[in-house]
Amino acid sequence: MSDKTFSARVTVRLKNGVLDPQGKAIEGALGSLGFGGVGSVRQGKVFDIELQADSKKTAQSELEAMCEKLLANTVIEDYAVEIG
Repeated sequence: MSDKTFSARVTVRLKNGVLDPQGKAIEGALGSLGFGGVGSVRQGKVFDIELQADSKKTAQSELEAMCEKLLANTVIEDYAVEIG
């Protein structure tokens, strides 16, 4: 079977309960700029990845391995993989 190209988006966020100083700074800056009603801000990272794989299942496994080994610090971060 030949490889197909899969487009994926990996979203990495700090786990609940982990202090997010950058999110707090953004939250304060939004308030200073006059954007009221912002309750809280959590920052994260997004990776758009094109991947060659023989199936969607294989692509999912490869992407999860990438997250576990490099893209996310799984001690303090959660990740989500979406394949389009």
